[in-house]
Amino acid sequence: MGIYEILENRRSVRKYKPDKVSDQVLEKLLDAARVAPSWKNQQCWRFIVVREPERKKQLADSMPDNNPAKRAVGETAPIVLVLCADPEASGKQDGKDYYLLDAGLALQQLMLAAHAEGLGTCWVAWFNEEKVRSTCAVPNNYRVVALTPLGVPQKQPSARPRKDLEEIAYTEQWGNAVK
Repeated sequence: MGIYEILENRRSVRKYKPDKVSDQVLEKLLDAARVAPSWKNQQCWRFIVVREPERKKQLADSMPDNNPAKRAVGETAPIVLVLCADPEASGKQDGKDYYLLDAGLALQQLMLAAHAEGLGTCWVAWFNEEKVRSTCAVPNNYRVVALTPLGVPQKQPSARPRKDLEEIAYTEQWGNAVK
């Protein structure tokens, strides 16, 4: 599967088979995140791999009941990854906190690598950070940025609507659509 096919076909997965993810594949995915770009190469992100059923349930308990990923986090995905980042280890420029971008780049690389391996993921950001922090003993200087379930999808979700290129990319100045 080539990079453009991976980019085109990756979907957010919320239903998983009980199949295990091998340690070798998990290491490859974490390594894909490890080599992500970051502001001034600070690599401020950290991942916590959660496999214990009770801890996954606690992570799900940090989420509102109407979060569509709650069951995947708490029950069906064999692994949940907790993405953390240290705001001070990244940087701030012109009022922009780069730890969020740095962490997002790392997770995106992991998610694309997971799709290439036939696995599913789903960016989850709707949770109580303090509950996640407590569940996983996250140090105070780190922020919990996101969670993702990880596992073999029950099925590949269909594509969601995307904006046309002319709506999101401009030439030279705002409003001059790319053609």
